[in-house]
Amino acid sequence: MNQRFRITRSMQPDASAQEISLEECHVYFSSKADFTYQTVLTVKGEESTMSIEGDFFIWNHGEAFIPFRHYMGELYVAVSHQELIPLMIEIATDFRADIVEG
Repeated sequence: MNQRFRITRSMQPDASAQEISLEECHVYFSSKADFTYQTVLTVKGEESTMSIEGDFFIWNHGEAFIPFRHYMGELYVAVSHQELIPLMIEIATDFRADIVEG
């Protein structure tokens, strides 16, 4: 099972003024060659397909596509590959944010 994490500034001083904005994410992830932006994430299961609307920055890692979802001033990601952990730490550092499980 994947662990879910969020990249947040909520633990920083004056957290109410420090949400991670969607605009910040667009600027940041557009500078990364291995990320693409989508407003719909399609998840295919064995028996069904589900589409989720939102703001997704998709990391293309080999054949895997790993979504970072921007939602209410934070980024959410489920760790499904160990290679994701250093990337998640790098992103949190660049955003001057913390990583929280859950």
